[in-house]
Amino acid sequence: MDAASAAKDRVDRALALLERRLLDLKSRAAGASRVPDDDLFAPGPSSETDRVRIHELEAAVRDAADVLGRAEDAIRDTLAEQEGR
Repeated sequence: MDAASAAKDRVDRALALLERRLLDLKSRAAGASRVPDDDLFAPGPSSETDRVRIHELEAAVRDAADVLGRAEDAIRDTLAEQEGR
């Protein structure tokens, strides 16, 4: 397996993990949500459950950013290796 294929596999695995996490959070949020996500006039969090949900979603965003950052680094490293040959 060449470096480009290995990097692509790492990116694919990272994106699959990210997708699973987001789907899990969406399914949990759908069960707890009283207000549609696109309601701009929705009240702020009023209960501990809402605050926990917001915290989980914020953590998922941070995880997603980290995974995508690592994927970006892997792609750049692979491209640099390919250019160096």
